[in-house]
Amino acid sequence: MNSSSTILVLNAGSSSVKFALFGDDEPSARSLSGTVDGIGHDHGHFRAVDAAGGIWSDEEVHVSNQEGAIEVILSAVEGHPAGRSISIVGHRVAHGGPNCDCPRLVTPELESELQERIPLAPLHLPHNLAGIAAVRSHRPKLPQVACFDTAFHASLPKLAQTTGLPRDLTSPELRRYGYHGLSYEFVVDDLRRKYGPQADSERLIVAHLGNGASMAAIRDGRSIETTMGFSTLSGLPMGTRSGDIDPGLVLYLILEKGLSAEAVRQVLYERSGLLGLSGISSDMRVLLADRDRPQAAEAIDYFCTHARSFIGSLSTTLGGLDRIVFTGGIGANAPTIRAKVCADLEYLGVELDDQHNASGARLISSARSRVNIEAFSTDEEIMIARHARQVLDTQLAVQG
Repeated sequence: MNSSSTILVLNAGSSSVKFALFGDDEPSARSLSGTVDGIGHDHGHFRAVDAAGGIWSDEEVHVSNQEGAIEVILSAVEGHPAGRSISIVGHRVAHGGPNCDCPRLVTPELESELQERIPLAPLHLPHNLAGIAAVRSHRPKLPQVACFDTAFHASLPKLAQTTGLPRDLTSPELRRYGYHGLSYEFVVDDLRRKYGPQADSERLIVAHLGNGASMAAIRDGRSIETTMGFSTLSGLPMGTRSGDIDPGLVLYLILEKGLSAEAVRQVLYERSGLLGLSGISSDMRVLLADRDRPQAAEAIDYFCTHARSFIGSLSTTLGGLDRIVFTGGIGANAPTIRAKVCADLEYLGVELDDQHNASGARLISSARSRVNIEAFSTDEEIMIARHARQVLDTQLAVQG
C-alpha cells in the first residue's frame, strides 16, 4: 500500500451503519467518520465529521437497508479528498465461529461459512454480512477484511470455554466465546504502547461497560476468562439485555407462563436490563439524571452490584489484581458508576481517588491503592483499520 492509500472501516448494524476513514501509515487518526442511521425509516440521516471534528456532511437520506446505507457512505467518502484512494475495507463482524482467532480476508468461502454461523449471533451477523455484500456489490474489486469480536477470546482455556452441558450434546460450536474482543484488544495494545512490554505481566481486568457490557480477565495479553459466554446475553446486566439469570426462570416462563420462545427472546434481549428494571430508559445517562426516582436508583445499583461481583470473581481467576481499566460508553464517561463499582473493593487493594475520578483523568486510583485504576475510551475502529492493513500487506507479500 502506498502512502496515499486509505482504509475504510464499516460497522453495519440493524438500524445504522457507522464508518471511519484512516490513512495507511500506522492507522491512528480518522480523516473522516460518521453514521447513516434510520435505516428502513422514512427519515434517515447521514452525518460525517472531519479530522478536526467539524461537520463535513449533515443531511437527510432515505435508505431501506444496509446496502443503501453503504452506497451513501461510499459515494460520500469517495467525494472527500482522503477517500479517493480506498485500498481496503475492514468490517466489524460479531462472530467468527469456534475456530476463529484472527481477522480474515473476505472470500466466497468465508461468506458461506459465516452464513452458517448466523444462528450463533442472529441479531448481529445478518447485518454484518449485508455490509460485506453491499461493498462487494458496489465496489467488487475492493478487498475486504472481516474482524471478529470473538477472536480475542480464542485464547480462553478449555475450562473457560466449557458450558456444563452433557457430553452427548457437545459440539464445536456449543462453547463459551466472549465478545467485545476488539475493545479488549485495543486496551491491551494501548497499555503496551504506554507502559511497554511489562504491561503484559500485569493481572488485568477490563470493564467494557456500555449498552452492551462485559468484563475480561487478561494475563500475558491474553483473555483467560470473560463474563459473556455463548451469547451476548450472559454476564452483566445491560441496556436492554438481562445478563445472567437462572436458566430455570426461562423454563418457568415457557412451561408455566406459556411464553413462546420468540416472546422469551424479546424479553431477554429487548425488554430487560436497565430498561426493564427501571421502566424508564436503557440509557445510563438518563437514569443517572433521574436517580432520585427509586426505580432508576435500583436499576443503577443492580448494574453496579453485579459489576463489582464480577471483578471479585475475575480477580480470583487471575490469582490477584494489578490493574482495572474502565472503558465503553459508561465505563469511560460515568464517574458515579465507577465509584459505585469500586466501592467495598478495598480488600482487593482497590481505592479510587475521588477528585481524579470526577475530573476525567485517565489514572483514577489513589496513591494508596495497590491496584492501578484507569478510565479511557476504547477504539475498535482503529483496531479494525490496523488489522485490515496487516491482512492486505500479508496478501501483497504473498503475491510477490
